[in-house]
Amino acid sequence: MKRSRVFLVTTVLLATLLWLLMAGVAGAHCDGLDGPVVTAARQALETGDINFVLVWVQAEDAQTIFEAFNQTLAVRKLGPEAMALADMYFFETLVRVHRAGEGAPYTGLKPVGREIGPVLPAADKALVDGNLEPVVGLILDAIHIGLHARFEAAMVGKNYKADDVDAGREFVEAYVSYIHYVEGLYALAAGESHGHEVEPETSPQSHEHR
Repeated sequence: MKRSRVFLVTTVLLATLLWLLMAGVAGAHCDGLDGPVVTAARQALETGDINFVLVWVQAEDAQTIFEAFNQTLAVRKLGPEAMALADMYFFETLVRVHRAGEGAPYTGLKPVGREIGPVLPAADKALVDGNLEPVVGLILDAIHIGLHARFEAAMVGKNYKADDVDAGREFVEAYVSYIHYVEGLYALAAGESHGHEVEPETSPQSHEHR
């Protein structure tokens, strides 16, 4: 019974934190010049097969991508410089439309090799290798660090003296951070959040804890 409970808690936390991590850095992944969306765009242009990129946009946005794709193919024939410019136009259009379909802003294409943390490369590699264990390890480590850091900060400050307002405020800040983190994990695990962005923590002065 104890083992099954531990497994259930671990599974829930794993799924929840993976969502949190993906939400936090998804933009840096899908809008990169070495990300999956631009990689699909390169395949589409090289093969002339638009289906490589249609899977990355909503059905209602397909016409926009069809038009950009055909324009790009036509301009590519004009020479190497025209090809480079046309390709970049297509990459930007595709990523912008893809991001809009997720309800996320487009902030430009990110360079090759930018820092996106360990979890997304590990998640992609897991699909290639057919082995999820490295991703599991990364996420469980992150859960442990994030949860314990907030818990310990709240524990340290909870016994402040009643006449020490500054210390009390420090405790409240640590408490709110801890509670929001736990509350966010639970809400996601319970299926209460369906968006692509996690609301940032607010300061004690701007949020009244219920």
